[in-house]
Amino acid sequence: MQGKGLIKLLVIVVSLACLYSLSFTWVTRNVERDAENFAKGDLAKEKSYLDSMAGEVVYNLGFAKYTYREAKANELALGLDLKGGMNVTMEISLDELIRNLANNPKDEKFNKALEQAVAKSKTSAKTVVALFMEEYKSIGATTPLSTFFSTKDNAALIKPGDSDSKVESFLQKEADNAIQNSYKVLRTRIDKFGVASPNIQIQQGTNRILIELPGVKDESRVRNLLQGSAKLEFYETYTNQEVYPLLENIDKTLASTLKAAPATTATAAADTSKKSDDLLSNLTGGKKDAKKDSAAVNLGQKNPLFEVLRPAVYMGENQQMALMPGSMVGIASLKDTAKVNAYLQRPEVKSILPGNLKLLWAVKPEQKTPEQLSLYAIKGAGQDNGAVLTGDVITDATANFDEKNQPVVGMQMNSEGAREWKKITAKAAQNRDAIAIVLDNVVYSAPSVNGEIPNGSSSISGSFTVEDTKDLANVLKAGRLPTTAKIVEEAIVGPTLGQAAIDAGVNSAVIGIIVVMIFMIAYYNTAGIVANIAVLLNVFIIMGVLASLNAVLTLPGIAGIVLTMGTAVDANVLIYERIREELGLGKSIRQAVADGYKHALPSILDSQITTFLIGIILFLFGSGPILGFATTLMVGIITSLFTAILVTRVIFEWMLAKDFKIKVSFPWSANTLHNANFKFVQKRKIFYAISIVAVLISAASIFTKGFSLGVDFQGGRTYTVRYDKPVDLEAVRTNLDDIFKKTTEVKVFGASNQLRITTTYHIEETSDTADKEVLDKLNQGLSKVDASNKHEILSSQKVGPSIATDIKSRATSSAIFSIIIVAAYILIRFHKWEYSVGAAIATIHDAIILLGLFSILDGIVPFSLDIDQHFVAAILTVIAYSVNDTVVVFDRLREFVSKPNAHNEDLGDVVNHAINSTLSRTIITSLTIVFVLAVLFIFGGEVIRGFSFAILIGVIVGTYSSIILAAPSVYDLRKGKHLAEGNTAKKAEVVRP
Repeated sequence: MQGKGLIKLLVIVVSLACLYSLSFTWVTRNVERDAENFAKGDLAKEKSYLDSMAGEVVYNLGFAKYTYREAKANELALGLDLKGGMNVTMEISLDELIRNLANNPKDEKFNKALEQAVAKSKTSAKTVVALFMEEYKSIGATTPLSTFFSTKDNAALIKPGDSDSKVESFLQKEADNAIQNSYKVLRTRIDKFGVASPNIQIQQGTNRILIELPGVKDESRVRNLLQGSAKLEFYETYTNQEVYPLLENIDKTLASTLKAAPATTATAAADTSKKSDDLLSNLTGGKKDAKKDSAAVNLGQKNPLFEVLRPAVYMGENQQMALMPGSMVGIASLKDTAKVNAYLQRPEVKSILPGNLKLLWAVKPEQKTPEQLSLYAIKGAGQDNGAVLTGDVITDATANFDEKNQPVVGMQMNSEGAREWKKITAKAAQNRDAIAIVLDNVVYSAPSVNGEIPNGSSSISGSFTVEDTKDLANVLKAGRLPTTAKIVEEAIVGPTLGQAAIDAGVNSAVIGIIVVMIFMIAYYNTAGIVANIAVLLNVFIIMGVLASLNAVLTLPGIAGIVLTMGTAVDANVLIYERIREELGLGKSIRQAVADGYKHALPSILDSQITTFLIGIILFLFGSGPILGFATTLMVGIITSLFTAILVTRVIFEWMLAKDFKIKVSFPWSANTLHNANFKFVQKRKIFYAISIVAVLISAASIFTKGFSLGVDFQGGRTYTVRYDKPVDLEAVRTNLDDIFKKTTEVKVFGASNQLRITTTYHIEETSDTADKEVLDKLNQGLSKVDASNKHEILSSQKVGPSIATDIKSRATSSAIFSIIIVAAYILIRFHKWEYSVGAAIATIHDAIILLGLFSILDGIVPFSLDIDQHFVAAILTVIAYSVNDTVVVFDRLREFVSKPNAHNEDLGDVVNHAINSTLSRTIITSLTIVFVLAVLFIFGGEVIRGFSFAILIGVIVGTYSSIILAAPSVYDLRKGKHLAEGNTAKKAEVVRP
């Protein structure tokens, strides 16, 4: 084998890289364990401890140092289903945007079209803009749309007489801008909330933003934070010279009113002193002297405020400290901002500050002070109309470069704003005062005004990066688009349920590894040991790659890892079975190993590529936990190819060099299915009949009984409830039906005292008021069952009807697209349409039967068989594994028909021979996956029980179809033709030259 040294080096490099990526998780877990030990159950104390560690170096590698915050950003994060927390989907109100862009017209047809568009958007996959255009045309309106949108603010973009298509493009562009701007605002709000490892992303092609907040507990605060209207305002500012005396007075007042004991430990005080020293060093260009050091000491324990808020000073001439110009009055470490806020809220401090002064923090740290935030003094913030200007006067904002090629922001205002801006800037320019740009009570910028700006066109400069100017431009544009964002989908997972999911996931993973390893050794002898080494290395690399990608590990993700362990041996099985065939031909073990890897490679690649394609489709069409499963699946395929093909080959070469005896079987397993000679083609009509009956029964159940749809497919609210003791299911259902006046779905979820409850009550309403009403009625109904049997809500999920429609549409598209793309790949790979049709017949057969079983068994089996996103992931995975098996048979069939004497053989015999020669591989691979799926089904937890059941049944059905349907279908489609060349044969069932 060539390149052994390179492969060994690659294994070492990849292993070290994975170890490095996973080490961040180990470091952060240690810090969090210390926080738990320190807090002893006090969550506020634990959070305070972690906040204090945010900027501290916790990982020193010599060549790089990482703070806790940086290490946390690089760890393998846990998803909501494992850690608990909140997951919401925000929908941007594009109808408000359209009205705002048209200056809220009173035109009856305009408003009717918009109302109908909003109503249809709840059950349509089209955008509100597209639906509005359709509705406006359908109601017979004659007024050109450009008439409404050619306002003063839009004059540069839309003019009277512009076509409807141009108006639609304009509206869609503005809608995209609104979504991007809302994303920026929500991103900032979430960062302020202090959630560890939040995830926020725009759902492409929609007006929705997906947000995951692991570990969050105050759901009401999150809702208020996310749904509040963003209001951009401009404020005059106080200067540092005006505010510093007030801060000194506050510091003295706090020193006299607080207890004599310092608020922090001696160590913390010393640390603060050091940071003050660092601050002054930065401000004076790194110069140090006794006076500066003395100044730093003075900011110690006798100065409570200045201990945590360093005033904005610098070392002036004659080595004397001086106050910095501008409106920035202080700087504090991120961990100390809460303490500064607490000081400023004290009654004795409020009495010192003027009523129209408000101290606001900057939106984020500057690059030169990455762990510190600046504090600004805002003028007029306490008055009713303290803002001198609001963001609705801005017509555009762009990120540009000045003549010195420095990043700046260009801002344009309408005529009304320009008039006011001229007055404001003229006043501020007299003393070069600053104007603060404030959004959500956070200062995004506070540029000084150099001169009067008469025309409303301004350039904002500063120590900006290119990204800073883009962010500021987006914020300024957000002021012109006062759209609101509302929660249309929500899921809350309590920490108790999350811990149970972790336990179930870890148990299933460990047991899955053990089962696979035992089977491989028991069946393949020493070769099984080599495969097990590859499996363990594969799992390690998967975890390392996921960590390096900053992927979020979810319960379906763990299921993906467990499944990967089952499929990782698939390549090994193909290789080992081929080695056994070569040994059966009398070859030496060295030659058999070489030929086994060589001949198995095409089948391995074909089977894994088809599965990878399904993973891509899952990734593109899925959301939430399904993305975790798709990511793990794709990563697992790549890593398993690396370990199964390259790593095991290097190990075998080493064993051969050391004269170790390599065995690929035990006496009992050596001839398993070795001489199989089943007449599949001759009996194909019997199997066709069985499949047709199964498909008809499945279809009958699908169209008569239907399915139990999950909440993400039908909309509504779902709650996981746990009682102290087992409860009567019918009593719960009856009480809830009476309360909601609707049929309520109540199912046992795991243990007999745990329920999954779904209601469509207020399905159209997604407001906080509706949420509270539904929750109150739920608790009322649950309490009526048995007053002595207490209950708690472990998790909840809310899905609006528009979201449900979109999810169903994406699911249907993904299933159809999967079959098409797999068929296309097979057509390209095998150059015969009959192969594609045969694979498509098998996969459609599998999908219908799996759907039928979920319909037939729903309500019969003691676990949930809801059709939801997890089921879609399962059915696509089944399609992948079905095609995986099918492709292996096709590869062997193609190999046989390419032999020189193939034209002399009966076509049926060739097909039979191909199926029989791969039968052991097909059965063994399916068995390993079935073993793993059985472990997932039993130990994986209730959340993925239906998911694992679907794949388990699907793999069994898929194995059947790949043997019984796929290749025999190719036989029927190719009868009368040369299988390899396509020439017409003289006899229907014999391949002739």
